[in-house]
Amino acid sequence: MKAIRRFTVRPVLPEPLRPLSDLARNLRWSWHTETRDLFQSVDPEHWAASGGDPVRLLGSVRPARLAELAEDRRFLRRLTAVADDLHDYVSGERWYQAHPGELPAAVAYFSPEFGITAALPQYSGGLGILAGDHLKAASDLGVPLIGVGLLYRHGYFRQTLSRDGWQQEHYPVLDPNELPVALLKEADGTPARVSLALPGGTQLHARIWLAQVGRVPLLMLDSDVEENGLGERGVTDRLYGGGSEHRLLQEMLLGIGGVRAVRTYCRLTGHADPEVFHTNEGHAGFLGLERIAELCDQGLDFDAGLEAVRAGTVFTTHTPVPAGIDRFDRELVARHFGPDAELPRLDVGRILALGMETYPGGEPNLFNMAVMGLRLAQRANGVSLLHGQVSREMFSGLWPGFDPEEVPITSVTNGVHAPTWVAPEVFRLGARQIGVQRTEDALTVGGSERWDSVGDIPDQDVWDLRRTLREQLVTEVRERLRASWRQRGAGTAELGWIDGVLDPDVLTIGFARRVPSYKRLTLMLRDRDRLMELLLHPERPIQIVVAGKAHPADDGGKRLVQELVRFADDPRVRHRIVFLPDYGMAMAQKLYPGCDIWLNNPLRPLEACGTSGMKAALNGCLNLSVLDGWWDEWFQPDFGWAIPTADGVGTDPDRRDDIEAEALYDLLERRVTPRFYERGQGGLPDRWIEMVRQTLTLLGPKVLAGRMVREYVERLYAPAAHAHRTMNPDRARELAEWKARVRAQWHGVTVDHVETTTATTTAELGTTLGLRVHVGLGALGPDDVEVQALSGRVDEEDRIADATTVPLKPVGGPDPEGRWVYEGPLSLDRTGPFGYTVRVLPAHRLLASGAELGVVAVPSEDGVEGAGLLMR
Repeated sequence: MKAIRRFTVRPVLPEPLRPLSDLARNLRWSWHTETRDLFQSVDPEHWAASGGDPVRLLGSVRPARLAELAEDRRFLRRLTAVADDLHDYVSGERWYQAHPGELPAAVAYFSPEFGITAALPQYSGGLGILAGDHLKAASDLGVPLIGVGLLYRHGYFRQTLSRDGWQQEHYPVLDPNELPVALLKEADGTPARVSLALPGGTQLHARIWLAQVGRVPLLMLDSDVEENGLGERGVTDRLYGGGSEHRLLQEMLLGIGGVRAVRTYCRLTGHADPEVFHTNEGHAGFLGLERIAELCDQGLDFDAGLEAVRAGTVFTTHTPVPAGIDRFDRELVARHFGPDAELPRLDVGRILALGMETYPGGEPNLFNMAVMGLRLAQRANGVSLLHGQVSREMFSGLWPGFDPEEVPITSVTNGVHAPTWVAPEVFRLGARQIGVQRTEDALTVGGSERWDSVGDIPDQDVWDLRRTLREQLVTEVRERLRASWRQRGAGTAELGWIDGVLDPDVLTIGFARRVPSYKRLTLMLRDRDRLMELLLHPERPIQIVVAGKAHPADDGGKRLVQELVRFADDPRVRHRIVFLPDYGMAMAQKLYPGCDIWLNNPLRPLEACGTSGMKAALNGCLNLSVLDGWWDEWFQPDFGWAIPTADGVGTDPDRRDDIEAEALYDLLERRVTPRFYERGQGGLPDRWIEMVRQTLTLLGPKVLAGRMVREYVERLYAPAAHAHRTMNPDRARELAEWKARVRAQWHGVTVDHVETTTATTTAELGTTLGLRVHVGLGALGPDDVEVQALSGRVDEEDRIADATTVPLKPVGGPDPEGRWVYEGPLSLDRTGPFGYTVRVLPAHRLLASGAELGVVAVPSEDGVEGAGLLMR
């Protein structure tokens, strides 16, 4: 019979075992080996059955076993040591506390998903895993971060396959009482709440669940509360589910409700209020509106509030394609704001203006969450060097008149949290070489350019490690494959062949990620006969492990999954290629270490970063990838192979896939497999081992989340905190009024005439020319602008590359016509085709960049006579 209600009965731990509860509730156990080992020793069988989840473990251990452990001196000594270690970890000084300079008292980090551990399934893919790694690395470094997200009652879907290989979705019901989270409560013991006003006089209420990620609190809002109507209860039902209004309500709850949750948490715990707010993708962009409303309540107007909010906001974009951004109909957004809904004190027109695509090529009726994120943040970044460049081009319409390279979007290349993703065997090998503490520090804080001690590890040890990890993967794959086939309806008698799937001595390739079309799951199938030859080669075979989920609404992605599955079902190759359903963190932690090659073949440049290859690299796996995302930035032949691309303009997509698949097969046949299988004098693949060693030595320190978070702190958080402190109410009003005046008067700014001290079109290297520029400033004055000369090499169309910028100085006062004269030197410091131009930008001490207002004045064609191209 089916139960009509379900609830969790918690165990009562004997007094000596009480620290186990604290250890289970702090998610540091998910990346701390000693803590996991301790829980495993409580009851190895139940630990395995719980999927390595301490909360579930403690709920299933027999009272007799707990009583036995309470008398076990050896276990209690271990428990005390692990509990003391956690106390030192969360309370001691770390990198941030020892860092010189003025750092923010706290940073609030908002994301729609967080991948902390498989025991808290609140993630769908790379964005969530990155957010989880960001929190963990911040904890390791001592950064006072507060994470903010939603608690989805169904999480993301679980994936199974039908008999014919079609993806099927299942949404498990998650009971927060069975998760490693706790309700945030008011002083009187009642659950803390936040509420949003909805059109029609109703409200959306949410409780706040707290997950403790080492030192970092993660606040998760949950709308499944009795005070809500049925529709409102379902707002936090599924990650990336529902239609437009559903998504809008999720994002309003995340952004606006999230700020209110942060304020509540700080009030209840005494945690420092955030000085910096970091928006991880556009989904949480509404947080800026709530903060403007807070400042309006304190006496600022909208414009001054906007300047104060922008000063302390960081926005990170993760998508290289417009289709990856949430966009809403303007009427839908308008209905949810204003006098009859949320944030009634803010003018709806001003809210809409922040997100409208008011630039060439934009959709004027759509509200764009990334556009709002950029307009509400003084600092923005992409997630790799190449992605920063793509983002500057993609959003350049917001800064008309500026070259894409001047668009104020920088980049911080993603990293991965090594203690989460490095196999215990790899860690132990490092610890044997340099000690446990130094290994831990190297993987968390980082800071060194090289891990030279890897060079001292004997070749045999490296090769034995790689085989051990491959063997573990083979065991894992067979177990998962057997379970998958049973779900597909196969009987035990049909599955004897699974015992021969994969071979621990065969070159193993991994490919696992989400399945949108641009990641090209099936590129490997382009020439099936050739792939079969590679899989079944008599001397140098390969084997491939594939995993990935298509979005539930993406039938095209599901067809790709089915195509791959059907190929892998072929009895001729099913021992050499497998598709594992339900890709998630638990699978990934076995998959990355066990592969020799990590394959990535997206359409360049559509992979913003692609961190799975980083996780593989930290385990000594070599990358075989298109030069996209992080691989474009850090590829060296020492670390793996670059798949040539055919991404020229006008290349037919089918033709492109054919060319790039051909390049992939050639690399595997001619360079990858020979290197893996050739043996040196000692019977080992010396050249392969050297590549593994170089990957760990040179690439390992780069791909760390610790390096990434340190960059965020130094390059974005610290400047944002400084700007936040500088932007007091008076300065915010001053800047807002100045911007309004400059925008209103900019039509009067002109560059009327440019002349140099020479009239020739050639000059010698090292010459310095005098530049004289006549500009009209209209109602503005020299204090409102900067006049600049830009010079550098030029191409055939006279476009300046790598421009050098020199400010020019005003000479005297305005002439009778109100024009100002600016002068300055122009150094001819490069040979070859050389050119220059001049421009006028707004200038104010509180601006983060000259492009901030998106206005610029340049010479008209009439004004450049006698001032043209030099050194042609």
